[in-house]
Amino acid sequence: MITSFASASDLLEQKPRLVELASNVYGYISEFDPNCGFIVGDDSVLAIDTRATPQLARDWLADIRTVTDKPVHHIFLTHYHAVRVLGAAAFGDSTIFASRATHDWIHERGEADFRSEVGRFPRLFNGVEEVPGLTYPHVTFEREMSLWFGKREIRFMHLGRGHSNGDSVCWLPDCGVLFSGDLVENHCGVYTGDAYLRDWTVTLDHLRSLRATTMVPGRGAALRSREDVNAAIDSTRDFISTLLDAVGAGLRDGCDLKACHALADAAMRPKFGDWPIYQHVLAFDVSRAYDELTGIEHPRVWTAERDQALWNTLHN
Repeated sequence: MITSFASASDLLEQKPRLVELASNVYGYISEFDPNCGFIVGDDSVLAIDTRATPQLARDWLADIRTVTDKPVHHIFLTHYHAVRVLGAAAFGDSTIFASRATHDWIHERGEADFRSEVGRFPRLFNGVEEVPGLTYPHVTFEREMSLWFGKREIRFMHLGRGHSNGDSVCWLPDCGVLFSGDLVENHCGVYTGDAYLRDWTVTLDHLRSLRATTMVPGRGAALRSREDVNAAIDSTRDFISTLLDAVGAGLRDGCDLKACHALADAAMRPKFGDWPIYQHVLAFDVSRAYDELTGIEHPRVWTAERDQALWNTLHN
């Protein structure tokens, strides 16, 4: 039996909704599609990620206009996956901020990632023919930088490797709001195909130390208390740890990739099997865990061809 490839058969449209998180701070929250957000300053707006295409970004911009008519002059990329960033062209000449590691990631694998992601989740790329090319940052930082919106400090922080080598968070210390990107998911499948899995658990400790009281996760509902924020961090860590433990056990028993995939599914499905996109991410997650645990430090580049080959190997 062949399972439908990744999320190619997912045709159910989701309408994101604006959620006010604090004064002039908003999440753009879907049921389980990638979340975005924005912050309204004295004269302009900062967008946090941009959606996958200019067409979808314009829909979001129309919703931003229900709150403010100030221009979007700044964009912060939490990390680089096509589904989060290729809508940037809809915001004109906005200045784009990202970590230096994210900038390097784009040069290394941005084009391959674009082709791969469109194949994995075509619904999220409505209007893909309008994408003018890859999205590159204009300003990069190594570990941390601050952007001031009047008296409000907005901190961009690269806390360590995790979901990718360049993941960064947007932290508002005055109101305790954190945009985590895909470092944290709220009861949604955790994609680890480009991850540094053992580093990720350490990075989550750094993220937890911020003591956020409100968080926009990569996917899933916004978290509105410190207890809920910590619970989402813990469940993301549990997903990663369970994956590593299962694949590690398989490797110690001499299992090949397909057998490790079966072991991981058996260990993870009881806890995570009902999470959205679990079935999508598991193949890519197991492949990366297998590589990392056999000494391949840096994630191998995913291409549309490699995606299909892996899927066929594990699901035939």
